[in-house]
Amino acid sequence: MVGKWVSTSEGRHLAKRRKTNTSPEVELRKAVHAAGGRFRLHPRLAKGCTPDFVLPSRRLAVFVDGCFWHGCPEHGRRTPWTGPNAELWADKMRRNTERDHRANALAEEQGWRVMRVWECSVRADPAGVAARILT
Repeated sequence: MVGKWVSTSEGRHLAKRRKTNTSPEVELRKAVHAAGGRFRLHPRLAKGCTPDFVLPSRRLAVFVDGCFWHGCPEHGRRTPWTGPNAELWADKMRRNTERDHRANALAEEQGWRVMRVWECSVRADPAGVAARILT
């Protein structure tokens, strides 16, 4: 059994983080809309599957994954966790990955195509990511 979280000064800022309508998500939605895409926000496709937005006419569910929380291969954590919550952090990141795979499977079972984009890609070129989504 994994232990209990220990409050640390390094992790205090994480309690107030946004879960929806993050800046990369909003930036991408603006680019998709400017390119002619029309979407619905945060629809619940199935229990445990709520994409950031969907394009109903294309049956496409889009998830904007944060580099830190979802383990971006370029910007994700590369060193082992340290500190009093190390085991808890490692477990949390593992669960995030499992949840992503489960959400993909649930959306696909409902007949949706799934596209996951990294936060860093959106920040670097929102119009380019929007173009990939709309093709």
